[in-house]
Amino acid sequence: MDRRSFIKKGLIFTGAAALSASPWSVTPILRAAESRKVKLKVGYLPISDHMLIMASNLEKFQRTEVEPVKFSSWPDISEAIKAGAIDGAFLLTPIGITLYKKGIPLQAVMLGHRNGSVITVKVGKNIKKTGDLRGKTIAIPSPFSTHNILLRKILLENKIPVSSVRIIDMAPPEMPVALATGRIDGYIVAEPFGAQAEFMSVGEILFLSRDIWKDHICCVLNINESVIKKHPESVKELVDGMVNTAGFIKNNPKKASEKSVDFLGQKPGVVEHVLTKPKSRLTFEHLKPEISDFEATQNYMVEFGIADRKVSLKNYVSTDFFEG
Repeated sequence: MDRRSFIKKGLIFTGAAALSASPWSVTPILRAAESRKVKLKVGYLPISDHMLIMASNLEKFQRTEVEPVKFSSWPDISEAIKAGAIDGAFLLTPIGITLYKKGIPLQAVMLGHRNGSVITVKVGKNIKKTGDLRGKTIAIPSPFSTHNILLRKILLENKIPVSSVRIIDMAPPEMPVALATGRIDGYIVAEPFGAQAEFMSVGEILFLSRDIWKDHICCVLNINESVIKKHPESVKELVDGMVNTAGFIKNNPKKASEKSVDFLGQKPGVVEHVLTKPKSRLTFEHLKPEISDFEATQNYMVEFGIADRKVSLKNYVSTDFFEG
């Protein structure tokens, strides 16, 4: 039996069990089910890319209790999912692929978003084009990040040697202050840290990531395989809820920004700026994971020395929880 058939069988069995119950026992069964909700601990970082975690508050899950677990760094969230301390997590695509290559039993079940990052440069540095990055210090959040790929991609396409740019790792929350104090000349990272620098009047946007790689993927919801095998119906409910939340964010950016405060800790105006200036700056559409997107990321990982080899991603990228 293949993976898709296994998951579908699990979903069908759950529904059939409820239908076959005696009408006299429906209420007790429903009450018992509510008391036995499957708890899924889902890790995220307080960034705009992970706004789908708001589903834990916005959605009325019937069989699942979603517990958001906030992390402050990519190494911490990666270690947590490796250790099984959480059931799933939004991870940068290169991190998820790297963990999978190392034998960590994960599946990418949906995209967290598309686009959503910016190259921000210091106001007054007269950095107006890619060539002006020569000799500058640019921060990225991790070597295993989509941002590292995006930066190297735009340098390559403009025939600028990577060696002419000083690329350093830095925690995203530190970047706006580092820019303001002159420790760095720019950075490329997920929002809302680009918008933060704009609001602080210390940074300006050089490029939106969509203009470097249109509709690129970045953060992806990874779930432990053991959880998928044991609770496919809850994973399905989680994905459906996050798809609903994506629609809410798209159609109600102002309200979504207000509701994001508990998760991101950012001023609503900053988040609304990310969602609307322009609208395609960060998008929550087309979230079904397509293997071609992941293969494109893996190809860049090898090309830019982030990975030493490619592996088959067939068993990593799962479309089982999307209709059609």
